[in-house]
Amino acid sequence: MQTNTFAHSCPDQDRLRRRVGWPRPAALSLCLVTLFLSGCAGYGPSSITVGSIPDDYRTNHPIIVAEKEHSFDLPVGSGDRKLTVAMREAVRGVASNYRANASGAVRIIAPSGSLDAGAAQRMAGEVAEVLRSEGIPRDRIITSYYQAGSGGDAAPIRISYLAITASTNECGRWPEDMLANSADNKHYANFGCASQNNLAAQIANPGDLLNPRGSTAIDATRRANAIDAYRQNGAAL
Repeated sequence: MQTNTFAHSCPDQDRLRRRVGWPRPAALSLCLVTLFLSGCAGYGPSSITVGSIPDDYRTNHPIIVAEKEHSFDLPVGSGDRKLTVAMREAVRGVASNYRANASGAVRIIAPSGSLDAGAAQRMAGEVAEVLRSEGIPRDRIITSYYQAGSGGDAAPIRISYLAITASTNECGRWPEDMLANSADNKHYANFGCASQNNLAAQIANPGDLLNPRGSTAIDATRRANAIDAYRQNGAAL
């Protein structure tokens, strides 16, 4: 007795062949294609995992809001007797940045042991006077000294303070060959670091990254004028 090997898998094979008028080989081919597709139906996109390893410049170089030291070096010559006009303007700029971003102590650090140590220590008092004239309280200004080399280099006066700052990690890291991952279409380690640093440097208020600011009051006069103009002229303001 002849047995049809596809009778159990395709019970409607003969009916389909008679209805459509296909020959038996065509019906067998259609049945094989149906079996193949039904076997692959269980392997959908849900069984594929992608992006398991972070490969985004915002993830590799995140902008972090943290306390950071802000410092400014004021060069001093061994023959200087007082702050020049340019030096005073530079100190005023430091004071302006301090008032906008910090409220802690301001340190004036003068060199000791260098050729310009005498001039620098004398001018450190003038730096403190300029800071006080810019509204920084006297009890927040701290003067100290650091040991400098006795060589010919002019050791500067350093003004520093701590402030909450938006920043990211240091650029210029090359832990591996930048062409090693070209076949996998992955970013190299330093990719996007410069743009993230530039973006962080442009943020005036790092708190904006954590919480939104409160909305300002509505200009009632401007709103009334805009509504009146719309009533008279329509959308063509």
